[in-house]
Amino acid sequence: MILIQEEDFHVDVLYKSLLKANQTGAVAMFVGLVRQFSDLPKEACSFELEHYPGMTERNLQAIVDEANARWPLLDVCVVHRVGRLSVDDQIVFVGVSASHRSEAFQACDFIMDYLKSRAAFWKKESEGSESRWVEANTNDEKSLERWSK
Repeated sequence: MILIQEEDFHVDVLYKSLLKANQTGAVAMFVGLVRQFSDLPKEACSFELEHYPGMTERNLQAIVDEANARWPLLDVCVVHRVGRLSVDDQIVFVGVSASHRSEAFQACDFIMDYLKSRAAFWKKESEGSESRWVEANTNDEKSLERWSK
């Protein structure tokens, strides 16, 4: 399941959607939050996330397909929020179910690394009346190198 939405999500509901009767041995999940990115009070900071409908979903599906090709997964759930978000809001959920924990952990980590670097989202941070688009992070790019080995 891949969802792009403005609404918040419920981790417990998403977790339950990953369970496959008598098959699931492990579920690995990651929940990303909007973090404080300024010295201003968090109420003065916001975050806007834009995407290109259709293209972004295909982009995320390609990442999930690659994870499924690398590991024997039972299910994958990716939920990414768009729109205006505030500090401490949930922004992304990645959940993976597998028969064994190793595959679930690795696939969840892989998907998150690729989401941070390759997913078609554009981010803008606002501090009071000032806004700026967020540039690509070199640390995120370095994280991808371990998956090409």
